[in-house]
Amino acid sequence: MNKPSPAIIAQSAVRRLPRLALLLFCLAYVLPGFFGRGPWKYEDIAAFGVMRELTSSAANWLQPQLLGQITGFDALVPYWLGAIAIKGLPFLDPAFAVRIPFGLLLAMTLITTWYAIYYLARSPQAQPVAFAFGGEASPVDYARAIADAGLLALIASLGLAQLSHETTPALAQLGFTALVFYAMSASPYRRATNIAGPALGLLTGLAGLALSGAPTLALLLGVGGLLVEGAQLRWGYNQDGQGSQANTGSRRQSWHWVLLIAGATLLAALLAYALDLWRWRIQLPGASDQPAWRDWRRLGRLLLWFTWPTWPLALWTLWRWRRQLASRHVALPLWFAGMAVAATLTTTASDRSLLLSLPPLAALAAFALPTLKRSWASLIDWFTLLFFTGCAIIIWVVWIAMQTGVPRQPAANVAKLAPGFEPSFSWFAFLAAVAATLAWTWLVKWRAGAQRAAIWKSMVLPAGGATLSWLLLMTLWMPLLDYARSYAPMSRQIASLVDKNACVEIYGVDSAQAAALQYHGQLELRQATSHASCPYLVVDVDAQSTLSSTVNLPDWAFLATVRRPTDKNENVLVFKRVSTDHQARAAKPGGLPARP
Repeated sequence: MNKPSPAIIAQSAVRRLPRLALLLFCLAYVLPGFFGRGPWKYEDIAAFGVMRELTSSAANWLQPQLLGQITGFDALVPYWLGAIAIKGLPFLDPAFAVRIPFGLLLAMTLITTWYAIYYLARSPQAQPVAFAFGGEASPVDYARAIADAGLLALIASLGLAQLSHETTPALAQLGFTALVFYAMSASPYRRATNIAGPALGLLTGLAGLALSGAPTLALLLGVGGLLVEGAQLRWGYNQDGQGSQANTGSRRQSWHWVLLIAGATLLAALLAYALDLWRWRIQLPGASDQPAWRDWRRLGRLLLWFTWPTWPLALWTLWRWRRQLASRHVALPLWFAGMAVAATLTTTASDRSLLLSLPPLAALAAFALPTLKRSWASLIDWFTLLFFTGCAIIIWVVWIAMQTGVPRQPAANVAKLAPGFEPSFSWFAFLAAVAATLAWTWLVKWRAGAQRAAIWKSMVLPAGGATLSWLLLMTLWMPLLDYARSYAPMSRQIASLVDKNACVEIYGVDSAQAAALQYHGQLELRQATSHASCPYLVVDVDAQSTLSSTVNLPDWAFLATVRRPTDKNENVLVFKRVSTDHQARAAKPGGLPARP
């Protein structure tokens, strides 16, 4: 027997969000951050370096590496996508070419999340209460309005902005997770017409997730799909909401889908096993050198801000829909979000694991809106208005200070935090920022005076504010952020100390720094060994104490210490090989400088 729905929605509340407005929202969010910048530290440029190396003839596509160093992610598909883009678009700069498939992954995430929420809202248990004399929301219009709200909630999530615009395996995991989420959500409504879409999405999503460094998560999501589908069969619900009177054909199709989920999950697990992608990464809070309470506090802060504003709405959904927890529209996103949060609490890459929780949390947040009181909706609007308007004002004030020197204090802060940075002016960036600010002003005015009844109204300002702040950062502050988060100044300074066409040995240099030296410095790098013969050597300052175990120190003379302008703790030492008859004149025994 169906439990009563807590949603009481009239047809007037499910008016359609204009498609052009929704499309502009998505474009204004997706495009900034993929254009007009170089690769950023750390994972962004490290992944880019692996993709570039895969394009060489000697690369092993089943073991992506950079100069023999294993990457942080045991992934394949993300690196393949970047390498294919570089080889397929040789007329583009490699750093720009690799962003094209990852931009498409972000777009796929938004699209599949919308459709996943749409089909979840079509569930019989998710429908609003039927009115005695009619006038309740129609199922299709209701589902569309809920999906619009869910997509806006995803865009509004604070943690999505930066990580979704980097060319890393984390974005590939996000895209494939959203694809699996869509497939499992849409299956009840596509079985009788065209099951090919959900089936292909399921197979591609689970296999892609396993090949993107998350085989365990792929296995758990597949198991969750089996549990949810089994629950629907156990209680006899079909897509028409007929309960125990579901027809035999519908139940047979449901069992076929259960077998397909089991087969796809097993296939993903076997694929990861065959390619040796299974790794033990469990690390509970407190397992590191820091006290356990510090780890838990850090994770608590991450959960609070990273998933804002979806987490309080998701909790409200679980309370208001507590009698429907076993229903598809609650159980499925709850399982997906729970698995991502569990990975966050048990792995070191906590923020990138938590990224995968945002699509299902957005779905849960959307189902809170039909039950939200007007006072709470007004509170969300006022908080969002003050927060994002304040952020926009700060961004504009700092930009004006960078350009004119007034106000003096923000200009002095920029000069202190980014020494050597020279501000530049771009008419395109300026006009885009002005247009975004005017659009935000219009949106606030529109929200205050119209569309008071629409379900998605409470998510318009959060999504608009997040998009505004991200677009302003990626236009007005782009030169500053590119300077601060890039290895370009450091790499070019090292390149200026090296003779042209000379190879360089590296020791203790991580993948991100090595990729930057190759891309920005255009240097030919080799790992330092006792038999290497390059005339120059670059050593990370933290690794100099063990340098003598790898190279013959009297062969090298200290040349310079190179520092990242925006990070005093990230320094490298540059050495030059000296001939045998000049070894006696090396700077100090061992040729090592004093530790900076």
